[in-house]
Amino acid sequence: MAAKPFTSEEWKKINETLKEDPAKFGMPERRYGSVVLGAFNIRKLGSTKKRNETTWKFLAHVCAQFDLLAIQEILDDLSGLKHLMELLGPEFGLIISDTTGAFPSKEGLAERLGFVYNLRLVQRTEIATDITYDRTRVLKTLALNREDIVPVMNLYGEYLESIRAWEDGGKQGPKPKAPSKSKLRMPAFLTFIRQPFCVGFKISGHSGTKPYEFLTVNAHLNYGDPKHDPKQEFYALMDWIVARAGQEGKPYHENFVLLGDLNLDFDDPDADKKRLGEDIKALNNVTEQGVSVNFPFLDIHPKHNEVFRTNARKTQTYDQIGLFTRDDRLPTHEANETVMGQNLVGPDYGVFNFVDLFQKALSVPDSGLKDLFGRFEHKVSDHMPLWLRLPLP
Repeated sequence: MAAKPFTSEEWKKINETLKEDPAKFGMPERRYGSVVLGAFNIRKLGSTKKRNETTWKFLAHVCAQFDLLAIQEILDDLSGLKHLMELLGPEFGLIISDTTGAFPSKEGLAERLGFVYNLRLVQRTEIATDITYDRTRVLKTLALNREDIVPVMNLYGEYLESIRAWEDGGKQGPKPKAPSKSKLRMPAFLTFIRQPFCVGFKISGHSGTKPYEFLTVNAHLNYGDPKHDPKQEFYALMDWIVARAGQEGKPYHENFVLLGDLNLDFDDPDADKKRLGEDIKALNNVTEQGVSVNFPFLDIHPKHNEVFRTNARKTQTYDQIGLFTRDDRLPTHEANETVMGQNLVGPDYGVFNFVDLFQKALSVPDSGLKDLFGRFEHKVSDHMPLWLRLPLP
C-alpha cells in the first residue's frame, strides 16, 4: 500500500513552520551582496501529475532561494519542470540537457540534467556541452586493460548470443538470465553512465569589478558498489576538470564549479575524508601553479559538530559542490574551517534540511521517521538541496 502524501492541512503547518524561522532548517535566505549556488536531486522530476499542486509550490519556493541551481533526475517528460518554471516566474531562466543514461529505447532510465538561474544576477555565456572521453582515450584504456576486460566482454557476448538464440527459437522455454552486475563490472573507466552537463555562466558584481566566470558541471554519477563504479566515475570527472582548469591562458577554463549528485560513499566521514582528502590534495598539485580544489561538504562547518548529510535518511553526503579555480576570490579548502559562515554575504555553505522541517511541523517522533520518509521521498525527494553562498564580486 502506497504511503499517503501530505494533506493540505499538513502542508499548511509545514509552510507556517518554515516561515517562522527558515534559517533553523538551513534554507539560504536572499541577501543583498551575495549569490547562492546549489544542487538538488529532485527525485524523478517528470510528469506534472506525479505531484500535487501544493508539493509543486513547495519545490518552487525552495528553488527560488537559489541564483544558480543544478537539478538532477529530470525525466524525459518535461511537463513537471515546465510547471516548476511557471511557478518561479519570468525572473528565472532554464537550460537542460538531452536525455542521457539510456539509448532512445525502453532500456535504462533516461534522465536530463538542468540549470535554473536567476536572470537578475546570473548570465549564460557561450558554452553548453556534455562531458565525454574521446575515442582515442577509450581505445587506450581498452588496450591497457585488455586482459581484465576481455573476460567480461566474453561473458556478456555469450549472454547476448543466448538471448538471440532464444528469440530465434520462438522464445521457447525460460528466458536466459543476464549475468550479475558484479560479474559485468568493467575493471577500468570507459564512459559515464550519464554524461555530465557543462554550461558557462557569469556572475557580475559591483560596478567596475571583474565578474565570476566559470564553467559549471552538473553531474549525476553512478550509484553502485562504492569500491568500483562511483569511484571510477568520480576520479575520471576530477581528472577531466583539473586538466581543463589547468590549461593556462584558456579564457573559459580558469574556473570550474561542480554541482551534483556524485553518489560518493561518505558514510564514515573520518575514514572517507582521509581517503578523499589525500586524493584532492594530489589534484591541487597537478599543474605548475596549481588549481585550487575545494569540496566544502567534506569538512565540518565551523558552526556545526558533524558533516552535513544530503540524503533524506541522513546517512550519506552523496551530493557535493566542488570548486576548481585559479580565482583567489573564491574560497579555498583552508577557508572551510575558518571563514565559512563568518560573514552574512559569504562565503558560507549548508543544506536545507526539509526532513527536520517536516518532522517538527508534523510533530513526528524519531520512532515515526520511517513512516514519514515513505510519505515524502517520492513526492518531494529523497535528497535535500545543498548550497554555497559567495559574496558578489
